[in-house]
Amino acid sequence: MANDAASAEELPRAVARARYVHMTPMKTRRVVDLIRGRNAQEALAVLQFAPQAASGPVAKVLASAMANAENNLELDPDTLWISAAYVDEGPTLKRFRPRAQGRTYRIRKRTSHITIEVESLLPATPKGGTAQGRGRASKKEGAR
Repeated sequence: MANDAASAEELPRAVARARYVHMTPMKTRRVVDLIRGRNAQEALAVLQFAPQAASGPVAKVLASAMANAENNLELDPDTLWISAAYVDEGPTLKRFRPRAQGRTYRIRKRTSHITIEVESLLPATPKGGTAQGRGRASKKEGAR
């Protein structure tokens, strides 16, 4: 019973992941920490002007999560906020560099898995109709 009540009050959430991103998790986590808990539109603006190289892939994942929420769950993009954002370590590519006196030096090229979950502040309201009747076509009619 208690489990049913918790799931009924759970807000709709959309997830996006980028796997095997050729960037170290430590550097990527610095950027993800900037946007965690923010409004999704505000977080995109922060990422656009962040000087770190990891802000590009993180912005793409955030934009994908927002698009998933809008197109798959029919959520308003203005009400989205980042409920969870984390970076996991992916596989490490091992390369070798020659060093002095015939020795080698191991180069570790680390990869990351970036995950961002966005949630709507308002519960989703079903709009009715078929899946084809909703979405882009109805938005164009309202814009005219």
